[in-house]
Amino acid sequence: MTVPGTIPSTIPGTIPGTMRAAVLRGEAPTLEVLEIPTPAPKIGEVLIQVLGCGVCHTDLHVIKGEVAFPRPAVLGHEVSGRVAALGPGLEESGLNVGDVVISGFIMPCTTCEACERGRDDLCANFFAQNRLRGTLYDGESRLRMPDGSFLAMYSMGGLAEYAVVPASALTALPDGLDPAGAAILGCAGLTSYGAAYRQGDVGPGARVAIVGVGGIGSSLIPMARAAGADQIIAVDVVPDKLERARQLGATDTVDARDADPVTEVRALSGRGVDVCFEALGNPATFRQAVEMLADGGRMVAIGIAAGRAEAAVEITPLVRRGFEIVGSFGGRTRTDLPEVAGIAADGRFDVDSLITRRYDLDDADRAYRDLAGGQITGRALVTMGG
Repeated sequence: MTVPGTIPSTIPGTIPGTMRAAVLRGEAPTLEVLEIPTPAPKIGEVLIQVLGCGVCHTDLHVIKGEVAFPRPAVLGHEVSGRVAALGPGLEESGLNVGDVVISGFIMPCTTCEACERGRDDLCANFFAQNRLRGTLYDGESRLRMPDGSFLAMYSMGGLAEYAVVPASALTALPDGLDPAGAAILGCAGLTSYGAAYRQGDVGPGARVAIVGVGGIGSSLIPMARAAGADQIIAVDVVPDKLERARQLGATDTVDARDADPVTEVRALSGRGVDVCFEALGNPATFRQAVEMLADGGRMVAIGIAAGRAEAAVEITPLVRRGFEIVGSFGGRTRTDLPEVAGIAADGRFDVDSLITRRYDLDDADRAYRDLAGGQITGRALVTMGG
């Protein structure tokens, strides 16, 4: 008997009837690799054989229960893969079986008001259906537990051997990039592009600071440089991360354990920075990031906070000095992900230098435990061996 919505084991070709996936179930913050039915794409969707999946702090928030999400679930929202099958309606899409693609973690529905005006990053259906309910836009998940019961998908559920992705989220991978490592372009790349080019509006000669240079913060260093920044000040409390930041192109570093980071950043920049990125989602560093700004400067908040954390910001300096505080969840998938891929292809965003650790799918749980323990200084990658 075949579970509805899955590919039968008798299907011609090489797509198996079942696959391995790292599943979050129960109350424990633990991923368990299970054999589950291989999903099938519906209208406008693509089945990809996953090659790589990035290890991201946003997933860790879900694993630890700091961000509400249905369980059981397959996480993983930063993937690259090989097209295994096309759903109906994609005959003229330009996608072909065998193509290597990357997926943006924001999977635009293309039909909501935000998508129609080009703001894929604000897609109402993505947030209401996928990030709240773990489904795609027909209200159903493409994933099932071994017994056929519901299995939520966080974005496409990329910690698995196969994943269903709306074609609107996919971009062909340029030649010359590592097919597995290119997975990080779908979140680290897309998020840093949205922050630097869109919300931050970084331009030639800009002075920027990055508070928190972990996975996303470190990816902002080459992206800010690509956007034209002259001075990039990395702020953290972990010496290894600061050393890594210098290797990636930071012009200055501030160890916030040894000195007041606001004072140090203002001294290094002369009068404060034009743009400050807060990549931690921490109330204290949120306020510090605002205080690092030059008059008329902009603070871009990209860190996801635990629970309902709030940050206090002094009102009078905000008004008198003309600060701007903007949020940036990610880029605009359909227009920005091809740009990200191009920046990576021409060497301005070096994927290989950003990935510091690799894990097999069987070790996915250990990857997130290492991330929680501060043992990953850049971006980690889970590979499927496909």
